[in-house]
Amino acid sequence: MSTLEDFIRSRSITEVECLVPDMSGIARGKILPAEKFLRILRDRGLRLPESIFVQTVTGEYPEEEDVTSAENWDVYMIPDPETIRAVPWYTEPTAQVICDCLYADGSPVDISPRYVLQRVLDLYDAKGWQPIVAPELEFFLVSMNKDPDYPLVPPVGRSGRQESGRQAYGIDAVNEFDPIFEDVYEFCDKQDIDVDTMSHEAGAAQIEINFNHGDALALADQVFLFKRTVREAAIRHNVYATFMAKPMQNEPGSAMHVHQSVVDKESGRNLFGGADGSDTPMFMSFIAGLQKYLPYAMPMLAPNVNSYRRLVQGSDAPINVHWGRDNRTTGFRVPVSPPEARRVENRVAGADANPYLAIAASLACGYLGVMQQLEPSDPVKGSAHRLAFSLPRHQADALNKFNACKPLKEVLGERFVDAVSYVKQAEYEAYQRVISSWERENLLLNV
Repeated sequence: MSTLEDFIRSRSITEVECLVPDMSGIARGKILPAEKFLRILRDRGLRLPESIFVQTVTGEYPEEEDVTSAENWDVYMIPDPETIRAVPWYTEPTAQVICDCLYADGSPVDISPRYVLQRVLDLYDAKGWQPIVAPELEFFLVSMNKDPDYPLVPPVGRSGRQESGRQAYGIDAVNEFDPIFEDVYEFCDKQDIDVDTMSHEAGAAQIEINFNHGDALALADQVFLFKRTVREAAIRHNVYATFMAKPMQNEPGSAMHVHQSVVDKESGRNLFGGADGSDTPMFMSFIAGLQKYLPYAMPMLAPNVNSYRRLVQGSDAPINVHWGRDNRTTGFRVPVSPPEARRVENRVAGADANPYLAIAASLACGYLGVMQQLEPSDPVKGSAHRLAFSLPRHQADALNKFNACKPLKEVLGERFVDAVSYVKQAEYEAYQRVISSWERENLLLNV
């Protein structure tokens, strides 16, 4: 309480945004005057309906059987003092703080994405381990589009022209949007969002931002806030920033690659690299856990119908769970690194994934591999795209696998798995009712 109050008083904050990431990673919550926020904190009176965690991406509540607790309709929002930050784009001094949610008896809301990540981290903590992660997030800048039937196109840059070709790592191509990225870096600096390098990706007006490595929960918080920040910065320049996994037909998809390692909490030693530079048995089992269980956790890494358009043969995205050394065609890449920096990069998750759930899924799969002392396949040399497709091909297949995996249910919580399935099945059924322009174009007069 004192930390929150000191922050608000010292910056003359007049309004507070209390944020709760929902299943899709959308910021929900409440906005209230700062004085009322502090007053309510003393009484633990800031409440929300538990059902916000089972809203679809369009804000609907599925009509089928509910997985929320009827007797716990209201849940309490508990601000995490470590997450309070000023919102840099408002003229009025405004703070934002990420909240955890508790039931009236003080127990955590187990279908909350932020809690699910914490639940996985607690398993590591019990072993004396700490996961370290570093996300890499891709996104597109696109011209404002008010008609959803009209394809997205790159925005006009400083030169007055749209980008027409592939400009991977192009410096001048990034500089076309300097005014946007000047705002992004300024906003990130003021929010203590620890972004590192920025580069142009393979798609037209596609950008990648790398985050510095650190604590998994703190990095998930930063990605959650970063998405909001980029969208705000772009819209100030009459441009959209989209984190869709596959926003444009002839362009590559956008990923959220997650580098992962595990250190000993007491010594800080990386448990994936041996003193002689070799990979430890724990590291090999972690990779094997990713290989075995990640196909079952796909609704947490590829949460939308659109997600599976990215995971196709001949693209930059993986299609299977093979691993390799510095091999960017595999699902799991081990970069060339000294033992103290030994890590594996999970390349499967899309940019559209909820960062809390994508990181939780990846760490849960690795944990299961370590606990079961699994052994990975041999590393792949050359393109992994020449090998069989082993990831789910669409959302319905992914949900079936997710519901069938008992070990993941034990790690993540059965109620949470039910909640994800409940929400994503409703979204899939809504999508199935939509008739696309492709169908009208190619079937209307031909069948």
